Amino acid sequence: MPGNPLTDPHWAAELADVIDLYLGKIRSTVTNRAVTVVRAVVFGLIIVIVAPVAITLLIIILTKSLQRLIDLGTDHDTAVWISYMVIAAILIIAGSVLMGRRYADDDQQ
Repeated sequence: MPGNPLTDPHWAAELADVIDLYLGKIRSTVTNRAVTVVRAVVFGLIIVIVAPVAITLLIIILTKSLQRLIDLGTDHDTAVWISYMVIAAILIIAGSVLMGRRYADDDQQ
């Protein structure tokens, strides 16, 4: 810590070093936290925008693939409604499992 300015000839340099040290710590702390918050906001927005599109495209691809697979053994109209029923069953089961886990997570807390 800097001493008395009247008796210490290096007082100004020591004081400047101390101020620089504390301001550097404060600046790095604030900057690191700001960067973390900004990254969280940006990545959160990207996920919120991209996730629904990706899920929708995945369901479309899965449906069309299933239709082509079933179409090998049946006619096209039958393959379409069978694929819709299979995808609907998968989504209903997934929704039921997630709803069941919602209540199970509440009981654990």
